[in-house]
Amino acid sequence: MAAPRENVNLLFKLYCLAVMTLVAATYTIALRYTRTSDKELYFSTTAVCITEVIKLLLSVGILAKETGNLGRFKASLRENVLGSPKELMKLSVPSLVYAVQNNMAFLALSNLDAAVYQVTYQLKIPCTALCTVLMLNRTLSKLQWISVFMLCGGVILVQWKPAQATKVVVEQNPLLGFGAIAVAVLCSGFAGVYFEKVLKSSDTSLWVRNIQMYLSGIVVTLVGVYLSDGAEIKEKGFFFGYTYYVWFVIFLASVGGLYTSIVVKYTDNIMKGFSAAAAIVLSTIASVMLFGLQITPGSKNVLPSCTVL
Repeated sequence: MAAPRENVNLLFKLYCLAVMTLVAATYTIALRYTRTSDKELYFSTTAVCITEVIKLLLSVGILAKETGNLGRFKASLRENVLGSPKELMKLSVPSLVYAVQNNMAFLALSNLDAAVYQVTYQLKIPCTALCTVLMLNRTLSKLQWISVFMLCGGVILVQWKPAQATKVVVEQNPLLGFGAIAVAVLCSGFAGVYFEKVLKSSDTSLWVRNIQMYLSGIVVTLVGVYLSDGAEIKEKGFFFGYTYYVWFVIFLASVGGLYTSIVVKYTDNIMKGFSAAAAIVLSTIASVMLFGLQITPGSKNVLPSCTVL
């Protein structure tokens, strides 16, 4: 049964899209700084885990404000979280799929040239549009399809550079790399549209849905921390390498994640894709000003992805 449509004015939607775009662009630049500075490198897996915890705490706080009093807040948590294991399982699906996507992305990067990876990974844009049609029974006009593929092509042009600029120093398996990136693209499209379907198929509060998803997200990321960096974290500590800039990146990722869920709730995943593309343009401009990135007609540059954790 479809949920009743909530009346949200256009100004609010534009505001959320603008904030999401600015946060994603700022996040990309800040993340690049923390990963390329001469300070001791922090564990990215722990940053992802902490981001999930902060998003959970923020969602709990917003839900408390939304319910209005402590009694209704406790009742909402009891009914929708503690008393709904089925709903928790339902929201664990995107968390698990995103975990698979991240691992496939690492596998693809290990077996493909960086430029090839950036180009082929942009197939997630038309894949998301296709999942929207198949999973939400939504029809896209010819103009919308043209816009989707133009967006995909534009992002490829921004992020592509000649293959000879990247030197391969390890043995790679291109077939495995392309297989991994195909799985990552499918995961990206499916997880985003699945979450949109869950949000829009009932009148359950957005913040309840976020709490359900972030709980499973914390479990998934903790497993990732243990499997990827467990031994080093035992030796150096969970917060090894953390600076004020790292905490700023985590803050941006947390706020960006919340605004992403709002955008998906009140618009759709295709609009989210256009927002991400705009963030790439802003990141390019900022990289030129802050990092001296050279943009020339004969040599294009691969920029870090504008993906909010």
